[in-house]
Order: sequence, then C-alpha cells, then structure tokens
Amino acid sequence: MNDGMMMASQPQIMESLCVAVAGQGGDGSLTLVTLIARALADYGYHIYESRNVASRIKGGHAAAFLRAGVDPVPAQGHDLDLLIAFDVEAIEILGPRVVENGVIIFDSSSEPCPMGGLKTGVEIIDVPFGRYAVRELRRDLYKNSLGYAVTCAILGLKGDLVQAKMREVYGRLPANVIAANLAAMETGFQIAGDFGYRGGRSRWQPRTLSPTPKHHMTGNEALAFGFLAAGGRFFAGYPITPATDIMEWLEKYLPDLGGVVIQAEDELASINMALGAAMTGTRTMTASSGPGIALMTEGISQAGSAELPVVIVNCQRAGPSTGMPTKPEQSDIGLMTQGANGDFPHVVLCPATPGECFEAGRLATDIAEIAQIPVFVALDQVVAQDRASFTLPHMGSLTINRGKRLAGPKGPGGPEYRRYQLTDDGISPWTIPGTPEGMSLVTGNERNEWGHVDTGPENRRRMMDKRARKLETISAMLPIAVNWGDASSDIGIIGVGMERGVMRDLTSLLARQNKSAAFHSPRTLWPVLPETLEFIAGKSRVFVIEHNREGQLFRLLGGALASRSHMTNITRYDGRAFSPEDLVRRLHEEGADL
Repeated sequence: MNDGMMMASQPQIMESLCVAVAGQGGDGSLTLVTLIARALADYGYHIYESRNVASRIKGGHAAAFLRAGVDPVPAQGHDLDLLIAFDVEAIEILGPRVVENGVIIFDSSSEPCPMGGLKTGVEIIDVPFGRYAVRELRRDLYKNSLGYAVTCAILGLKGDLVQAKMREVYGRLPANVIAANLAAMETGFQIAGDFGYRGGRSRWQPRTLSPTPKHHMTGNEALAFGFLAAGGRFFAGYPITPATDIMEWLEKYLPDLGGVVIQAEDELASINMALGAAMTGTRTMTASSGPGIALMTEGISQAGSAELPVVIVNCQRAGPSTGMPTKPEQSDIGLMTQGANGDFPHVVLCPATPGECFEAGRLATDIAEIAQIPVFVALDQVVAQDRASFTLPHMGSLTINRGKRLAGPKGPGGPEYRRYQLTDDGISPWTIPGTPEGMSLVTGNERNEWGHVDTGPENRRRMMDKRARKLETISAMLPIAVNWGDASSDIGIIGVGMERGVMRDLTSLLARQNKSAAFHSPRTLWPVLPETLEFIAGKSRVFVIEHNREGQLFRLLGGALASRSHMTNITRYDGRAFSPEDLVRRLHEEGADL
C-alpha cells in the first residue's frame, strides 16, 4: 500500500469516476460493476457500463467497466481511477491505464501485485480475497462480495445503500446464499478498515445530486422497449450474440401484453414467421447478427416485394462468418443497405445511445407499417450491450400510426379492393385477413394491383416506380443527424453508432488543447440524407470513422455522390473501440490540423 492512511483522510469529491473490474470469465467478479453502478445511480450520477469478455462460457480474461459522472457520460472512457484486479493478467492488461495516484485493489491470494508498468503514486491495496473467501466462508465465489465491500469503502458509499444494492441484485438467490454474501460484505468492510478506510474516511466522497428520473438500460433492452411501446406484439428470433438480449427482454414483458415471443429453429424460420405475423396486421420484429441476417436475406427481399411491414434488428459483431462474436464491428453496412436481391425501398436506422434505441424501436415499427416496407435498425455490439443512463419519454405522449389500414374497404357501391393499388405516394391501402371483401393475394413474383402475377414490361415498371415512391413519402419521418462542435471548422468528422461516444469525448479533448472540429453523426444510414452530403460538401477535409476494414460507410457515402476528393477513411477492426487519444493520433497521421 502507498500512503493508504493519508489517502483515506483526504477524500476527493467525486465529479467523475472510471472503474474497471477484471478477472477470469465466469468467476462472477464482473457483477461488482453492476452493484457499484446501481449504488452510484442512487446518488444521481449518470452511468455508463460496458464489458469485454471472451466468446466462451468460462475462463479467459474478462473485464467490466463503469464510468460515472455528474454530467452525461457518452462512452466507456480509457483512463482508470480505480482497478479491481482478481489476477495478474488483469494488471498486465489494464494496470497501465490506471492514472497517477489512482488505486488498484488486487487479489493477492497467489502473489503480490506486480508493479511494472504502473504510473507514479498508484496506491496498491493487496488483499488475499480468494484465501479469505475459502478460509472464512468455504467458497471462492464470495471473494467478489469481499471485493465489493472494500471498493465501496474506498468510494465512500453508504453502508446501508451498499447492502440494499446487494439484496436487489441477488434478490432471486436463495436466502442462505444472500445471507452468506452479506456476511462476506461485512468482512470486506473490516478488511477496508485495516487499510485506513474506516470511520467515514474514504478516498472519494460521492455527491448527492438532484434526482432526475433515469433508466439504465442497454441498447438492446431500450430498443425492445421501444418496439413494445409502439404496439409491437410479435417477435421471432434465434439466439445469437449480441442480439439474444432483445428476445430475452421481450420474453419477460411481451406475453403480459398479449404478445408472442417465439424462439425459432433458425433465422430462416424467424424471418418467415415474422412475415406471416405481419400479414395478420400484427406489428412484428426479428433480431440477429451478421450471420443470421445473411440467412434472412431472401425473406427480407420477399417483404420488400410483397410490401409487408417488418422490423429487422442487426446487432453487428466482428465477422466474417462466426468471426469474433463478443467484439464490436460495423461490417454489415453494405449488407443492410445493398445486400438484398433486387431493388425495393427499405430504411436503415442507426441509433447510438439507449435513448435513441428506444426511439428507433418505436419509430421503425411505425415506419414499417406506414410504408409497408422492411426497416432495419443497425446496432453494433457496443451500442447493443453497453448500459447507460437515459430519460424515457412520457408514455402517455406516444401515439401509434397504423398507416392506410382499412377496417372495411368496400361498402355498397364502393370501389373494388386492390391490395397493390397504384397511388401517388406509392403506399396502397391495406387490410388484414378476415376483413369483409378485403381478400388479397401475396406472391414473391411481380404482380398487378390485385396481386395476380403479371410480368409484363408496363406493369413491372409501374410497380417498381410505385414502391420506390414510398421513400420520398416517408422522408420527413426519418431521424436526422446529430451535429455538434465548431460548425465553422474546415475539418468535419463523421461516425455512426459506437463512434458517437468517442467522438463526443474527442470534442472535450480537443477543447482542452484549444482545437475544434465539426462533428456529424447520422441516425439514418439508408437512404443517405441530403444533410450528410451537405455537411461533406461544406468542409475542406472530412474524416469518416468506422469499425470495419473495407470502409463500408465511406463507400456508402461515396456511392451517394459525396465527393471523395476530400474524404479520408479511418478504420479499426481489431475488436476494440477507439479512445479519444487513438483518434487524435490517427487524425494526425492522416494530416489533420488538430
């Protein structure tokens, strides 16, 4: 320990905090971040949680990260104020990220904390958590509750709140297990006292902030909530990382609202079940990742042809094929925007925060039904599975737009019902099965207004043009980009999804260096909106930030007639997110005057 007693007597007011917990996958240690996050949320802090785990059930380096702040926090953060390390590998990987005068709590059951590579003044608290847990509580797993208590003592969190959060998180466990964890926690507080963290003395002192109603959800959970709030009542999917959370969340809540969740035998079945449900007038969704979306492509094309409304969520991960299932990437942009067979109107929304995911789930459901088209929601592993604070809109303010849905299309002497009627806006009035005199035919072939197969050249042209008009009709509904920074700067930076958070942090980093840039983060990937082309045209240099090797967003913008002459691509595809420092270095390498 380095000056532990001195540190404990001079607490630092907690304005912001970055914490990491690391150990072996499956050992339960990452639960500490969940416990600490919930406690800090009760103080009123904004929270951001993320995880880095291997694609295996147990073993291998695993880490969880928590960033808390008085103000909203946009991303994980790189520098660590506090590291709880349960093995040497955690020190080797994350120790160099601990700031000067930061704190490392180390499980020294096997050996003391290695000091190599650590910054000046880092306080080391060596505690043999594993040995304590086995000797006193007869189970190694209780080391996590010991570590939780020591951490909370250092952070200055109230003991009753700390205990309440443990009861809340472990609430479904048997009573004797909860009691054992609470006993371990009390032992942990005694251990913290041995290092000077007793009698109200702590390293940090949390502020009690004005409480504002906030939800703490992952992007997957928020999107599922938005779908539910929009009247979505049918979901079919097949388990796949990182999309499975959507199905699991809906399984908890959708049946209570009369909805149905089906775990299909594969992605082919999922999309076709969703199309069948859509034909009944039920708002439907499916979700997968790149490999599953590839299997769904024929069904999605059928939805485009037959004009069936369906929401498809793609939680992108590192590919190709199985790739790295737990690592982030944005390498399905081409698949979602250009990957289906034939031409048909569709939309790709691209939220970047849990709040935007809620809105995207709601809006995609409306757009799909209003325009009778497939709508993608493009997430990536970071947006899908990281957890952050946001405020939900008032549920009473939300409305549901069913589009041109007819209760009874033909009255006495009324017009004959034509499912694919040619209209100026490209959208045909529609009915659901069972509507009197509202029968229609559905086929994957080109058809005429009544649904009969018709491959004649004139009909083909009319039908293709009719469907294409839909995008212009719904253009005002598509979410516009988020812009910030110095609008007058000659340097523009573009990124979507997971890049938004680090771009926000980059803004602050540049401000500290008296530098600036203009930032543009589209929320609609397809169609490419005029605002993005105008942003590019108005800058001398534009840098496109993305997570894939081929520059798929860069190519998409170029294909939409953005000038490539002053656009530069900055890519990453090693399974790790950018940090602001990474981006500054890459921008300098590409000649940016920042």
